[in-house]
Amino acid sequence: MEEDKDALSEYDVETLVKSDPVFNAEMSWLAFNWRVLAMAANEEVPIFERLRFVAISARNLDEFFAKRVGAIKRQAAAGLENLVKQRGREVWTPQETLQNVAAEVERQVDAQAALLEDHIVPALKAHNIYLEQYDDLSKDLRTKLGDYFEAQIEPVLDPRAIDPCHPFPFLGSLSLSIAVELEDAFKQEKFAIVSVPAALERWIRVGDSKDSSEQRFLPLEQLIEANMEKLFRGCNIRDTHVFRVTRNADIERNEDEAEDLLEMMADEVRERRFASFVRLEVQDTMPEYIRDKLIDSLDGITLTDVITVPHRAPLGFGTIDSLPVNFGMDIEMLYPPWSPRTHPRLEQIRGSEGTIFSAISEGDILVHHPYVSFATSTQAFIEEAARDPDVLSIKSTLYRTSDNSPIVRALIKAAENGKQVAVLVELKARFDEARNVGFAQRLETAGCNVAYGVKGVKTHSKASLVVRREGKKLVKYVHIGTGNYNPSTAGIYTDFGLLSRDDQLGDDVSNLFKFLMGHHYQERFNKLIVAPLRMQNEFVEMIEREAENALKGKPASIIAKMNGLDDAVICAALYRASQAGVKIHLIIRGICRVRPGIPGVSENIRVVSIVGRFLEHHRVFRFENNGSPEFYMGSADLMRRNLLRRVEVITRVYDPKIQTELQEVLDACLTDQVLAWEMGSDGRYYRTPTSRQVAANHLAHDPGKGRLMKMAATDGLHVALMADTLKMMKRSDKRANLATLATKKVKKVERAPKEVRARVLKTNAPEVNDKTDVIEQQVQAKAPENTRPKFEDVISVEEGVIMRSVEDSADES
Repeated sequence: MEEDKDALSEYDVETLVKSDPVFNAEMSWLAFNWRVLAMAANEEVPIFERLRFVAISARNLDEFFAKRVGAIKRQAAAGLENLVKQRGREVWTPQETLQNVAAEVERQVDAQAALLEDHIVPALKAHNIYLEQYDDLSKDLRTKLGDYFEAQIEPVLDPRAIDPCHPFPFLGSLSLSIAVELEDAFKQEKFAIVSVPAALERWIRVGDSKDSSEQRFLPLEQLIEANMEKLFRGCNIRDTHVFRVTRNADIERNEDEAEDLLEMMADEVRERRFASFVRLEVQDTMPEYIRDKLIDSLDGITLTDVITVPHRAPLGFGTIDSLPVNFGMDIEMLYPPWSPRTHPRLEQIRGSEGTIFSAISEGDILVHHPYVSFATSTQAFIEEAARDPDVLSIKSTLYRTSDNSPIVRALIKAAENGKQVAVLVELKARFDEARNVGFAQRLETAGCNVAYGVKGVKTHSKASLVVRREGKKLVKYVHIGTGNYNPSTAGIYTDFGLLSRDDQLGDDVSNLFKFLMGHHYQERFNKLIVAPLRMQNEFVEMIEREAENALKGKPASIIAKMNGLDDAVICAALYRASQAGVKIHLIIRGICRVRPGIPGVSENIRVVSIVGRFLEHHRVFRFENNGSPEFYMGSADLMRRNLLRRVEVITRVYDPKIQTELQEVLDACLTDQVLAWEMGSDGRYYRTPTSRQVAANHLAHDPGKGRLMKMAATDGLHVALMADTLKMMKRSDKRANLATLATKKVKKVERAPKEVRARVLKTNAPEVNDKTDVIEQQVQAKAPENTRPKFEDVISVEEGVIMRSVEDSADES
């Protein structure tokens, strides 16, 4: 991935965006996983959260192999090696990619094991939490565990001999198994496989359960290994070796030949269980002859696909954060709890006669998860629509949602209440196919009109439309989001949602659903940009407009925040805009094709990646537009798949207050010195602190007072936004209290004689407004912008959910 920046300056733009040494999607993805793993190495992160980051990095690798490596192996099997070689040295063949991936993954696995063994496990001992090895247990504990094995584990096991009469057993993806070398009573060498049941808890609590001062845990596979003679009585156990397999999840399908997409997806879920293998994980103590025997027995596995894990670490790091720890009062092991707040505009309607629709009617509302509650905003929007007798219809897209989803329940309730309900359920959402098939069937049974998407593409857009009768008019209310209708991920992913009753936006979303549910087709919308229709073209046009402005000496800049950027057409346009003098800030959490700092090409480009407690998931775009900035937000990353093979929706944001909110978050991202990484001209990411002034100088716009920038620079983006949310709620409470006082004063005056009432109301109306301004000024004076609150003052430990950390199941989220 490294190449001299001066050498790269000799490349033309087309070569840069196609060169694997400059950018390779798999290697860029693995670079992101290094940044996740860096959180586990950060001693300022609470110790159990560090353990979670190790687990998250391991689960990321599981998904990486199932999805991405499976696709590369299919390319290799299709004979693309020679075709790629003809294109020249700038493109790796599939086999070269697999070899480079394997080497990089080995390094990551070694780092995971070293972090666990040398840093995290010893630190856990300081909190009386121990990850035990069976050989280190006392004789008394071994005896008790042996009784436990016979009663609770042995009945579930299915030991399998491997010989001409007993074929190699079925192994599920991501399953643990134990290879057993043994001798029978006749001294004949035998071989067997024992699968570790996924239905059993991976980590067993050992020791006296009444003693809460020490918590000790043993991996299930070690207990099975230690009691193997009970499974093969009459045999001598020579050795045991734990291994783990991963199957390909990248299954090809032909929608044109499918008569029923629902049935086809159900079939695919079944087929995936038996897909070819893409990874074999073994410990470094496994002999080569056992490894080779497994390679020969596992369809699709070659030596390149074998990942060797240091024996001091358990296979399958991804479960290590499932330790059933009782934290008690030891709250220092975890992030302080965070309870999302209700948006001030929505808080005002609680206990009043107002509705969420009356609140939206007063102006667009931007909700920012997980700082603002999903339950009292987006979820409440659907739930209230289901109950409201004036609501006539609800339309929504579902890509990923939670088990027992409140959104699905609300849509079913709406149908039961006689409303017209149409739902686009995307059956092709990777790893959620089975769940979505179930949701689709439940919705259909309830009387909802269900469609499964547009043939040949995934529907990834996040949009809902509510039609409500108000007097003699039908009013359209919409929600456009950057994240899924999923209350679980809304607590750990950072996303924006826009609630609006704008007429043109309502018409656009209505036409979008005609496109999704029927045979309606249109390329251009009033306020929406829709893929795969014209999104790529419109983004290129906006980038080129900035380049033209820069060449004319006009203000020109671009800020784009997303999960990934790999579309070659967009990246080439960004390089050319940089050459024209456009200041470009890219806030890209994951993979990024653009390389900054190449002389003559990308000196004006800056690439930042933020990894922390929450997973950065917004998709937000700002174009300077000659001093009249345009803001956009929605579901699309500027990835080739999103622009050409998915239905995506981006909306332009017009409300000045919401534009300011978006701007402040973008500026804070660009100033973060705690969670942010910056890509260098060599393609590597560095922790290079960028002062607020340096960041401000690089911006083509005035960042203003930097309400969030200062705190983001010192405490990180996530702490800054949590603190700002608390501050916003306090201001809202003060305004609400003042409004209550003003209302009481008005009511008191209303009981006075008519002439007195008129005189008092006239003189006091402006006084109330003046007092509101004074109170706001007092709040600002007590907490000036340049004063950073202490962390413990900002995030008070209170009742709430312990939020889990960043997890990259968002690759397709």
